[in-house]
Amino acid sequence: MMSSLLSEVPADIKDVASEYDRVALVFQGGGALGAYQAGVYEALAQANVEPNWVSGVSIGAINSAIVAGNTPENRIPRLREFWETVSGRRIWAVPPEGDAFRALRNQMSAFVTMQMGQPGFFKPRVPNPWLLPTGHTNATSLYDTAPLRETLLKLVDFDIINSGNTRFSVGATNVRTGNFVYFDNTTHRIGPEHVMASGALPPAFPAVRIDGEYYWDGGVVSNTPLQWLLDQPDHPSALVFQVDLFSARGEMPRDMFGVIERQKDIGYSSRTRYTTDLFRRVQLLRTMHAEAVLRIPEQLRTPEDLQTLEDYEKSGPVNICHLIYQEKTYERDFKDYEFSHGSMRDHWQTGIEDTLKTLRHRDWLKKPDKCDGIVIHDVHRLAE
Repeated sequence: MMSSLLSEVPADIKDVASEYDRVALVFQGGGALGAYQAGVYEALAQANVEPNWVSGVSIGAINSAIVAGNTPENRIPRLREFWETVSGRRIWAVPPEGDAFRALRNQMSAFVTMQMGQPGFFKPRVPNPWLLPTGHTNATSLYDTAPLRETLLKLVDFDIINSGNTRFSVGATNVRTGNFVYFDNTTHRIGPEHVMASGALPPAFPAVRIDGEYYWDGGVVSNTPLQWLLDQPDHPSALVFQVDLFSARGEMPRDMFGVIERQKDIGYSSRTRYTTDLFRRVQLLRTMHAEAVLRIPEQLRTPEDLQTLEDYEKSGPVNICHLIYQEKTYERDFKDYEFSHGSMRDHWQTGIEDTLKTLRHRDWLKKPDKCDGIVIHDVHRLAE
């Protein structure tokens, strides 16, 4: 399947991507659905489109760390090792077929995750935190994420991340202030604790202490780091592959399971349209400001005026290819903590297919005119 779809990708797609100053991967949170992001990266790598900035929240932070913390030839093997590890528990000797049986299998898999945790990721606390006194070290989370730290140290070379060859940033929430915080390798010395903080979703996982402050999952405030990328002061041209694991669009629920699932989808879906509309307005104001400065006679322009023109000249358009995981009919509200091996492989393969379908649209990846500011492409909306 990979080879046939890859053959349909234009041969010069790497050259098209190289026209941009920045090629970025933006990974949303979504637990077990994160294997889809691994598939997205594999497809891009096979098409020779390598990012120079990876950014993520929650499971997206873990995938981002594996990408940024390895040399290109080791990234896919390390991603595969991570996902094979955390989905390594086998419940069924022969996986059942058919949507109804798949739904039952997935539900049982999610139940086992709740009871036993996942290998290389997290394990249940014993005794249960509800039985512990207030103030006890283990009284604020249901699971221990020590296994994740060991997995990260095994699969991620943090010296590579901190070398700065690939820009790396992850989002987390300060528990005390409620503020969204980014840990970026241009401003921080990144370690496993920064990645774990981005994925510390309460009440399942414990807050992570960094420099005297405690942090929870970035998804508590915002489930996508897109705004961090767009808010950078340099504003270079950028080709952004935003990979979302929850879709804001969906059907009207028909039972309580559907209500819970729909609420989760809406709550965790990224506010891409709002963020990009805001950026478009900012870009328009920046253009108007530069045009106003050009009307001032050169001898009357201040140093601030000259800086405005210089910044505008360096800025470039942003092209966002929006990839959104489309759930299967047998997936329910527990899809983000259903780690069965079969589901992991399905998610990964879907990520490959969606990405290669996107890359077939060569015109989508072409650098837009500067006056456009920002453009968005989505293969699923095209299909609609």
